[in-house]
Amino acid sequence: MSPAAPHLHTSMTNAAILLAAGRGTRMRSLVDDKILAPLAGEPVFAHSVRAFLLSGVVDGLVVVFRDEEQRVELSRILAGLHADAVTVLWVQGGEERRDSVYHGLLALPATVQLVFIHDCARPLIKPAWLHLLATAAKRTGAVSLAHPVTDTIKESAATANTASGETACGPWHNLDRTRLWALETPQVFTRTAILEAYELARKSGVAITDDTSAITLAGYPLELLHTPGPNLKLTQPADFILAEALIRNEAGLIQPSP
Repeated sequence: MSPAAPHLHTSMTNAAILLAAGRGTRMRSLVDDKILAPLAGEPVFAHSVRAFLLSGVVDGLVVVFRDEEQRVELSRILAGLHADAVTVLWVQGGEERRDSVYHGLLALPATVQLVFIHDCARPLIKPAWLHLLATAAKRTGAVSLAHPVTDTIKESAATANTASGETACGPWHNLDRTRLWALETPQVFTRTAILEAYELARKSGVAITDDTSAITLAGYPLELLHTPGPNLKLTQPADFILAEALIRNEAGLIQPSP
C-alpha cells in the first residue's frame, strides 16, 4: 500500500507520527505484536496515544501500521480512547523504520508546522514532556528526548552481535561517556525541515538510524532535552516487567516496604 494522500480538508497544525509497524524480533516470539501486547491493563499502543491526547499539543495523528489485521486492532484502541477530537490518518509502514517515517511525512498536509515522531514501543511518555518538546521545537526547529550515557562504552572494529549469550572480542576503543547522549523519542521537528532532511537522506543513500540522523545530515541544529523520567523502550521480554512496575508505582499501586 502506498503512503496515504493528505486529507485536503484538514487544517491540522501539529501532528504526531506514531510508529507501530515494527515486528519486535528481539522479543523472541513471546508476544505476537508488542504494540498490541497488554501492559498495565491496556495495550502498549494505548499508553502513547493517551499521552498525546491528554497533552493537547497535536490535532492530528498519523498511525503507521504493519498490516490490515493490525490496523483493525489499532483502530479499536483509538475508538476506546475517544480519539475523535483529532484527525487520524492511516499509513502502511515500509521495509525499514526510515521508510515508515517517510511515508508518514508524505501523508501530512502542508498546514502542519510541528511533527512529533514517536516509537510506540516507548509507552512511558508523559503529557508534560510533550509540552516541553513543543516549546523547544518552536525555539530551535528540532529537538529530541535524550539522556546522558552513564555506562562505560567501548567501541569495537567489528560489528556487534546482540544475540543473547554472545561474547565479543576486541580490540576495543574507549569512548568518553561524558560527551555521549542516548537518543529517545519523541523527536520533534518543523515539517518542512524534517521532510527536506529525509528527502536528502534518501537521495544520498545514507543509512539513518533515527530522525535526528537525517536532520543533522541536512545541516539543521538539534537540541537535546534531558528526559525528565524513565522512557523505557520495550525491546526485550523483561522490559515489560520493568515498565509495568514503573506504571504501577506511578499510579500508587505499589506500596513501599515497611
